[in-house]
Amino acid sequence: MDMKKRITLELRNRSPAEIVELVVDNSRSADGEVEGLTDQFTELEFLSMVNVGLSSLAKLPSLPKLRKLELSDNNLSGSLDTLSGKCPNLTYLNLSGNKIKELSSLEALQNLKSLQSLDLFNCEITSLEDYRESVFELLPQLTYLDGFDQEDNEAPDSEADDEDEDGEDGAGPTGDYDEEDDEEEDEDGSEGGEVGLSFQVNRGNQDEDDDEEDYAQEEEEAGSQGQKRKRDVDDEGEEDDDDEDD
Repeated sequence: MDMKKRITLELRNRSPAEIVELVVDNSRSADGEVEGLTDQFTELEFLSMVNVGLSSLAKLPSLPKLRKLELSDNNLSGSLDTLSGKCPNLTYLNLSGNKIKELSSLEALQNLKSLQSLDLFNCEITSLEDYRESVFELLPQLTYLDGFDQEDNEAPDSEADDEDEDGEDGAGPTGDYDEEDDEEEDEDGSEGGEVGLSFQVNRGNQDEDDDEEDYAQEEEEAGSQGQKRKRDVDDEGEEDDDDEDD
């Protein structure tokens, strides 16, 4: 799909002035130039044109609010001077996988006073001796080159930070919900415990009453048997007296 058609599809019936982020990766530029972008994209802050066959930025329109520009895997070897005039507020620029060979090709970026991060992975320039020291010297406004500062500290991942923040926000309601569930479970558990304890006490009392009844019944039966034996003994005694009288 050519770049102009891709941009039309990405608009989705919106006006260019409403677009803040635009990604046209893997679309095709017919003549190696930027196509379909106009000065009407006044609010654009993020633009990604990865692997679109660009060899020049001469037709890049004025994008005064653009802060992040992805241009990796194209055929750019120069013409970077356009960026300072058209995108003066750039803070991040990715030129990885282009045909940038000489340090002089980057001199045009000196006018990007807000530029903080520059990526040049897989460009021939990275094979130069003292490459990192030379680039930091040429572009003193840079904080990160290829993801690391001059002390080899890695740049923070803004996308990961955003995900962490979303995760924390998302965890809030979940945590509150779980806490409520735990409280409900505790209440149910305590009620169940009271019922269980009451049942056990009542069951214990019932068992004691049953034992007392059984004991009383046994006593009563034992008494009856004793009285019966006494009567039998008395009857035998009377029979013996009758025999003596005879």
